[in-house]
Amino acid sequence: MKDRPALHFPKFMVIYNTSLVILSIYMFVEIIASAVYADYFTEKPLCCVYNSETPKNPKEMRITRVLYIYFLSKIVELMDTVMMVLRKKFDQVTFLHVLHHSSMLNIWWWVMVYIPGGQSWLSSSTNSFVHIVMYLYYALAAIPACRPYLWWKKYITKLQLSQFFIILYHTLQTGFTGCDFPMWSQILLTSYMLLLIVLFGNFYVQAYIKKKREYNRKLESSEKNGYISNGTNGRVSNGHHYKNGLPNGHSSDVLKKEN
Repeated sequence: MKDRPALHFPKFMVIYNTSLVILSIYMFVEIIASAVYADYFTEKPLCCVYNSETPKNPKEMRITRVLYIYFLSKIVELMDTVMMVLRKKFDQVTFLHVLHHSSMLNIWWWVMVYIPGGQSWLSSSTNSFVHIVMYLYYALAAIPACRPYLWWKKYITKLQLSQFFIILYHTLQTGFTGCDFPMWSQILLTSYMLLLIVLFGNFYVQAYIKKKREYNRKLESSEKNGYISNGTNGRVSNGHHYKNGLPNGHSSDVLKKEN
């Protein structure tokens, strides 16, 4: 795309993102329903062990099937990057974006090969819930009439960070309580959650906190220099507008008002 004009396909983006919202709703509900059906919460609610000795057990197979669909969804979500490139939104193809999408696909390949059940239900269900909200935002952002009302972008990042802390707690208690779940998976997931907390936390600081401080400094400087005075040379509302975007978003060019 370097020497080609950017492509625009808003209708496809609405269909694509809406489809992922529907898929995420299905996975979120089915993963939890399958975990309940597999009696994961009957004896030890925080220690759900995958019974690899009876893989043909219908109760285990139900959750394995939906987790396999979840794994396949990580392949579909690589289209996020493809659309960024086709639209020449190269600034969105960040280190965080590439790392997160590629690592999720690899990690869930390991999960499906060795532990397609048990404690794996929590990280997949919470991630599916976050994706319901996230892809709904992307679908609405592709509709021009909806953009002025999309004030809640930064809260999606907060929701993602909350997800990582919940999964981290769940994984740590698995190790400390002696839950019979593969230790290599606990170490892998703990390390991955810590990494994502650092990277997404840094993104939040850079995209929202620092930008807001920079705006306030520029506003104060403008007022001191007389550029803004009683609304005669300019008008400032009770918010501000600037560009920002989610690490794997499609609509960082959408201007919004932050109160």
